[in-house]
Amino acid sequence: MPKIVTFGEIMLRLSPPDHLRFSQASSFDVIYGGGESNVAVSLAHYGFDTEYVTRLPDNDIGQACRNFLRQYGVGTQHIQWGGDRLGIYFLEHGAVSRGSKVIYDRAGSSLATIRPGMVDWDAAFAGADWFHWTGITPATSEGAAATCLEGVQAAKANGLTVSTDLNYRAKLWKYGKSAGEVMEGLVSHCDVAIGNEEDAAKVFGIHAPATDVTSGELDAAAYEYVCTTLSERFPSLHTIAITLRGSISANHNSWSAVLWQGDHLYFGPNHEITHIVDRVGGGDSFMGGLIYGLLTYPDDNQQAIDFAVAASALKHTIFGDFNLVSVAEVEKLMGGDASGRVSR
Repeated sequence: MPKIVTFGEIMLRLSPPDHLRFSQASSFDVIYGGGESNVAVSLAHYGFDTEYVTRLPDNDIGQACRNFLRQYGVGTQHIQWGGDRLGIYFLEHGAVSRGSKVIYDRAGSSLATIRPGMVDWDAAFAGADWFHWTGITPATSEGAAATCLEGVQAAKANGLTVSTDLNYRAKLWKYGKSAGEVMEGLVSHCDVAIGNEEDAAKVFGIHAPATDVTSGELDAAAYEYVCTTLSERFPSLHTIAITLRGSISANHNSWSAVLWQGDHLYFGPNHEITHIVDRVGGGDSFMGGLIYGLLTYPDDNQQAIDFAVAASALKHTIFGDFNLVSVAEVEKLMGGDASGRVSR
């Protein structure tokens, strides 16, 4: 069974219940989540061996966060302990024409104060096949960016496949370097990359021609240009996927993706998700599904992209950051059964 290692920041997530606004809230739902931990949980649910590398404060909140991960089968033995606090993000769930809102409270977090040399990467990669990181991590701090680069280089030295989700977050790039200049050196070591409709444009200035992400409709074929341009800029990238979200309202999205490999573009199915429960982690659930698909169906890229799209469509029905679905549930949707009938 493949072993996947991921690295990044997990945070305490606080959200008002029942679509209340922050100004209305007298209580918050409490869970934990973060890009790379979300991927690890997905893959653990698919039966893969996973290891999550991060840095947590050595206090009750840090221990609670580790235990939250462990209950979903994620390996935590290479978590580093130290720093003063766990990062927090506040999430206000949108509805209809009111979009969701995120407020970060993560400055000075344990992961933000990580430094190269703190992680024993060779030990973390022992027996591993794949290393995944996202663009959120190097945006967090200069130390996190340097540690991420250290991990990427160690992964390549140990013969692992390296993947990234470009995951541009404008609110995070605050330490004096642009996303493009930092991500350039990191992505140059990667084999697989994904992004959403806008990530390549915002990080590297690569725009899909004649697209409007706010229109609610997207032309999947237009993203072949993004994929080929990325591969020309980063020759090590042999597999690139773009998730395609058409936003009709906060509760109604269309969802699909394309997969580029070997100068061929594969189109995933389109899902109309009309009653979204929680869209946070949608891209991460796609990444988890894609890693599973590429490793499980190495000679069938269409099957791989179909699995990833179905897995991430199901994530929109689950509260929280994690995609808590099984392979059988994903395969059921892949087979065309979207009835939602009770399983008895």
